[in-house]
Amino acid sequence: MAKGEDAVRRKKNKKLRKKNNSTSSVSAKVAAVIAAKKRRKAGKRRMCQGMCFSLPTPDDPFNDRSGKEEFKTKGPKKKTRSKPKDETVQLNGKCEAGKKGAVGGRNIAQKSNDLLRENMSSTTNNNLDNKCIINKERKNIEVTNMAHLLSVQGPDCDISEFPSKFVFWCLSSIENALRLDDAYTDGEGNSFFLNPWGLEFLRCYSSGNDLMDTSGNSATTEQIAWTVSSAADTFVRKEKEGLSFSDPFLLFLVPSQEKAVQVRTVCKPLKSVGIHTVSIHPGAPLDHQIQGLKTCEPEFLVSTPERLLELVSMKAIDISGVSMLVIDGLNTICSSGHTDTIKSIKKCISGNPRLVIFNDCFSHMSIPMVRYLLTGSICRLSLNNSITSLSSCIIQSVKVCTSEDKVVKSIEALDQFQSSCTQNSNMLFILRKDVKCHKLVKTIESKGCSISLDSDAASFNDSVDSDSRAAVSAIYLENLSTMDLGTYDVVVLPSFVPSMDTYVHILTKMARQSVNGVLHSFLTKRDTELAAPLIKVLEQCGQEVPQTLQDLHHTSNMLED
Repeated sequence: MAKGEDAVRRKKNKKLRKKNNSTSSVSAKVAAVIAAKKRRKAGKRRMCQGMCFSLPTPDDPFNDRSGKEEFKTKGPKKKTRSKPKDETVQLNGKCEAGKKGAVGGRNIAQKSNDLLRENMSSTTNNNLDNKCIINKERKNIEVTNMAHLLSVQGPDCDISEFPSKFVFWCLSSIENALRLDDAYTDGEGNSFFLNPWGLEFLRCYSSGNDLMDTSGNSATTEQIAWTVSSAADTFVRKEKEGLSFSDPFLLFLVPSQEKAVQVRTVCKPLKSVGIHTVSIHPGAPLDHQIQGLKTCEPEFLVSTPERLLELVSMKAIDISGVSMLVIDGLNTICSSGHTDTIKSIKKCISGNPRLVIFNDCFSHMSIPMVRYLLTGSICRLSLNNSITSLSSCIIQSVKVCTSEDKVVKSIEALDQFQSSCTQNSNMLFILRKDVKCHKLVKTIESKGCSISLDSDAASFNDSVDSDSRAAVSAIYLENLSTMDLGTYDVVVLPSFVPSMDTYVHILTKMARQSVNGVLHSFLTKRDTELAAPLIKVLEQCGQEVPQTLQDLHHTSNMLED
């Protein structure tokens, strides 16, 4: 039976469709695409295809698994609770919470842990989204890489050689907020995490000692960020340990209203973890500030000294329980006539608060105030390797005398040290081998001091450490290169050193752990050639040049003429 035209046409069209769908007549690239489509429909996807377009997820914020699903075992389902709403109330720009240490009724430590878990991935995504804004010139190092490195640490690790997760989160939040608001332009292209001062600050902060920045400048935005982030981490850890604070935890004293606004801007992003910062200064009415302090209990307090003392005297705020005191621009504050104000504020704080001081000048006029505040062991913090920075708070006592008076004046320096030294103070005599040296050693031993003149500096250090009474030590100038001068607060040069390089070495290496450094130097007419460079060093360090040294310099000029 003959087939109809419709049947023939259908058969022909079927052959054409089969021919068009055949992979033999297409290119290899098209055939690969068709084969991949068929495998995808069949559920047989290649492993490489699962890696090409994977994105970070809340379960895998750093894309460690490259899009592969983690093997899961069946187990009891965990109950998830809904996130309570933040009921923080804003009144006149201030935070009003239910109680101290809580935001919307939630404990700060608990909320910080939640934020760390929930916001680590969002912080990474925000950094990726704002890459054009935040990382314009950053090519090789990303904040996400830093976050991946920090993710290895646990949430309860101590601040030591590297920031904890919470410090990382604080720095990242501050940096993002400042850059988005165009409030930070000094370090464009540089990350807070790569700031060398911050890493050095972290190392010194972990020692537990007071800190003094000797760079001769006020605190920069990066320095403020590292300081408040470390303070926030300490505050949250103490909250997790069960401690409560009825007074501000951090008191940040600044010399002016402009500086107070800068510090307040840096601290503002920390409000998301319940750390509320209040700024008080003479630029606002006193009654308004008193009323505002009654409605909130800030964790961080930024203030100028005169306004803070006024509020304390009116009992508008209590600072007796402050745990950390930061003073920025100390020389500016003292130059403005607020020396007694600083002392009164320090007396209002009970206990022994942690101190961080930024001295914005190398002048020796601020040394008495620095010594009043820093009475214990300190860490010097500065990336400036100049003589003025390394010799900060070291008094250079230079006297010109005869050869016979050198021994007498050296003993006077010893008597002055013994009458005013503390338990951890040490004194060192650097001697040159001559007749006067032996006479001086015998006189020192007659004062009840233990002296060891060993050619081996290492054994000398051991003998000094083993004897708790050995507060006074001596060493020959030849052994100076192997001597650690950092533990000695007072150094005496009965016979002046032969070169200024040696003098600068002693000046910049001594008294690394205190602010009570004194360098006694005794010159004679034989040292006329060193008078001019010594005067230059004294003027560079802001020290007073004695008239006898100037006369010695003039004498050397007359001899040359």
